Amino acid sequence: MAFTMSIAEVIAADTTGLLSKHSTWERVPLAQVAEILNGAPFDSAFFNNSEGMPLARIRDVLTGDTSTYYTGPYEETYLIRHGDLLIGMDGDFHSGFWGVRTALLNQRVCKITPIERHYDKKLLSLVLPGYLAAINANTPSVTVKHLSSKTIGEIELPLPPRAEQTRIVSKLEELLSDLDAGVAELKAAQRKLVQYRQSLLKAAVEGALTADWRMQNTPAETGSQLLDRILTERRARWEAKQLAKFKEQGKIPPKDWQKKYPEPIQPDTTDLPQLPEGWVWATIDHLLADIETGTSFKCEERPPYSDEVGVLKVSAVSWGEYNEEESKTCQDESMIRPELFVNVGDFLFSRANTIELVGACVIAQNVTKRVMLSDKILRLVLVNKELKVWLLTLLRSELGRKQIEMLASGNQESMRNIGQERLRQILVPLPGPNEIEQASLLLSANIEAAHLQETTIKLSLKQSTAQRKNILRAAFAGQLVQQDRNDEPASILLERIRDEQEERAKQPTRVKSRKKESA
Repeated sequence: MAFTMSIAEVIAADTTGLLSKHSTWERVPLAQVAEILNGAPFDSAFFNNSEGMPLARIRDVLTGDTSTYYTGPYEETYLIRHGDLLIGMDGDFHSGFWGVRTALLNQRVCKITPIERHYDKKLLSLVLPGYLAAINANTPSVTVKHLSSKTIGEIELPLPPRAEQTRIVSKLEELLSDLDAGVAELKAAQRKLVQYRQSLLKAAVEGALTADWRMQNTPAETGSQLLDRILTERRARWEAKQLAKFKEQGKIPPKDWQKKYPEPIQPDTTDLPQLPEGWVWATIDHLLADIETGTSFKCEERPPYSDEVGVLKVSAVSWGEYNEEESKTCQDESMIRPELFVNVGDFLFSRANTIELVGACVIAQNVTKRVMLSDKILRLVLVNKELKVWLLTLLRSELGRKQIEMLASGNQESMRNIGQERLRQILVPLPGPNEIEQASLLLSANIEAAHLQETTIKLSLKQSTAQRKNILRAAFAGQLVQQDRNDEPASILLERIRDEQEERAKQPTRVKSRKKESA
């Protein structure tokens, strides 16, 4: 949805201090001190991942680079180069400098080119995020938020004297450079922790994590023996279920009815890596007693109250977390099925989501609401409940993720889906129960240590963000550098800006440059 307030109202309602100004400064609409160029609606039929001109889209504003290319014709007007200041006009309204590669400016992204004799480009880049965030916070969000170039042009920027702008930027660069370097180090440490957790998961499912344990211990039961026990119980469960059906229907079991038992999908061990001694390859189908799923429900887009029943959204299940607040409210009481309620300890699997989250799974904890499975969240019922943590470890590991991404159908950039039959095919390296328990203990201890480190890093990042805001707040309030009475007053600068704007308005409209074929 679009922004409907005035910029003056946003500034008046600001509580962050990031939209303030010194009493001796003026305010100036952004359109009076910068050119605003909207991107072009390039034909997506010419988009690809490797050939032509790089194309800057909304998702590329923060990174300053793109993986999208365009092979169609274009006008030179829409070329952007290193250091150009961009704003994304949908979603969260981010701003950022473009990177090294010359690219084309796509629609819903705009380029801001300040008139630097009036407004410092670096200062503008530091001032803008506070205003964009305030506009974003005051834009309705029933649908995707939209920002117009008209609104951008109306942003009432603080206008210090031009000489003071230079001093402010110099002081900000001095203060923020060390802060930003520290933040970069913290984020690098965060990435290393992510890699470390993945290496732990990899070591667990490949047996490296428990290699020392195996050398000192003889498993009471091998993976092969555990699998035999699971398969015996799997068949017994199926037979008991079939007999219960015959009894409910008042039928005598037909001859050879046991032959209809659905044998589990066998693993294709061709080209598979060799497993440690005592391990065996299985499939998820070997381990499953059942897969339970909900259906489509008529829902209200809000979490249920305590006396209502909800339905899980796909966002309720992410890696390692179950969030029952990510649910909708079932409006049709006739559709409520208590057997679909999520319970503590349920193994939940997201069968439909983005490429990063399809196949995300979690063992549900902190269940306080009556919430049903949806058609996109599966409940995997294992023959041996003790294998839940091991299966979770596998599916979160590189081995599991690669299989999920390979088996999931759908477009790379859209919702991906992994059906039940494909889910059953996922290969599982299976050690004996004692080694599974040992691997879980080692994994838990190491991941907990990593979690504590990550908590410390997040706190430091939060403190850095607060410190950065304090510095910017002081700068925009005119408290970071001293005012100099020898500076040309902001009022005179504003008058000159307005005079030049009037002169520009009298100039004839520039003719667009000719179209070029993409290289």
